[in-house]
Amino acid sequence: MSGLTAWERWELSSLDEKVAAKPGAAEPAVAPPTVEELDRIRQAAQEEGYSAGYAAGRAAAQEEASRIGDAAAKLERALAGFDQQVGEELVALAVEIARQVLRHEVAARPEAVLEVVREALLQLPHQHAAIYLHPDDAVLVRAAVGESLAHAGHRIHEDPTLERGGCLFETGGSQLDATVATRWRRVVENLGLNAAWDGAETP
Repeated sequence: MSGLTAWERWELSSLDEKVAAKPGAAEPAVAPPTVEELDRIRQAAQEEGYSAGYAAGRAAAQEEASRIGDAAAKLERALAGFDQQVGEELVALAVEIARQVLRHEVAARPEAVLEVVREALLQLPHQHAAIYLHPDDAVLVRAAVGESLAHAGHRIHEDPTLERGGCLFETGGSQLDATVATRWRRVVENLGLNAAWDGAETP
C-alpha cells in the first residue's frame, strides 16, 4: 500500500472491513470520516503531490540545463571557427594589399632595380656575372651603371620573360635568383605564409 494515496488507503481499509463481516450479518454502519481525518487525508495528498511535482520539476530542470550546456558548447565551437576564418581572411587581405603596393612601387620607381643589382653583386664578390634583365630595365641599368659593370667584367643580357624590377645572375655555373617573384616568396615564407607572387598558393 506504500504507493497508494492517503484517500485510496482509507477507501481500501473500509472495503476490507466489509469483506471481513460475516455473510448474512447486518453490515455495520460506516461512520463518515471526521474533520480531523479529512484534514489528514488532504495534507497527505498535498505532500504526495508536492513530492511528485518536485521530482518531475527537478528532472525537467536537469534536462533543460543539459540542453543549455550543449547549446553553449556548440556556440563556443562556432565562435572559435568564426575567429579562425576572420583571421585567415584578414591575413589574405593584407597579403593582397602588400602585393598590389609592391607592384605599384615597381611600376612607379623602375630605378629601384638598380638597388637590386647592387645588392645581388655584393653576394658575388670578385666574380664576373651575366646579368639578365627585362629589356626596359636593361636600358635603365646600362644608362646608370653600365660602364662600371663592364669594367668589373659583368655583362648585361636582355630577357623579355623576366618581370620588371627583378633580375637573374649567372656566374661560375651557379645562378642567383633576384626576380620579384622569388624575393616576394622569401618574404612571405619568413612570415609563415605561402602566398605566391602571382596570387596562387604555393604547396
